[in-house]
Amino acid sequence: MNLSQEIVERFSDYLDAARAAGEIEPTAMTIATRALNDGVSARTVLLKEFDERGFVFYTNLESNKGRQLAEDTAAALVFHWKAIQKQVLVEGRVERVSDEQADAYFASRPRGSQLGAWASKQSRALGSRAELLKRVVATEARYIGRKVPRPPHWSGFRVIPEMVEFWDGKDSRLHDRFRYTAGPEGWSRQRLFP
Repeated sequence: MNLSQEIVERFSDYLDAARAAGEIEPTAMTIATRALNDGVSARTVLLKEFDERGFVFYTNLESNKGRQLAEDTAAALVFHWKAIQKQVLVEGRVERVSDEQADAYFASRPRGSQLGAWASKQSRALGSRAELLKRVVATEARYIGRKVPRPPHWSGFRVIPEMVEFWDGKDSRLHDRFRYTAGPEGWSRQRLFP
């Protein structure tokens, strides 16, 4: 189910306010994933796209998060903007973005980031930084004078929300919290105790 216009506008307002306040990485979000044998883990990624369909980020599919999301599509996101005392929680399921969408985003990345996507065996043990740099140089040599294509092990995920909660910090810890939940008849909104 697509997000309601109210949720889209509220999230956009929070993100715009975070940018205006000078947050260093306003699109940074913590993503929590789980897998049957790995348990739960969390890490920070960057939001690259947002619309009524959900929240998109890109990653190496062979990384811990990529493998976990292939096994269990449940995910949770946390955006925290200290400068404006606001936070957004998202819970839902993920789906892979289309190859066309992943190709388009990959083509927009700086060349160094494109080369790094080929050179890095993300989340695997690395003997030394020199080993990584050697892999980058070898990858660069392979693509001299050519565009760097998107690796088959690199793509994006869209988190499709089932719940979105907005937290607005207030004095005396009497915060405003609103939880939106997807249901058979659309999105419902509920105010929560802080």
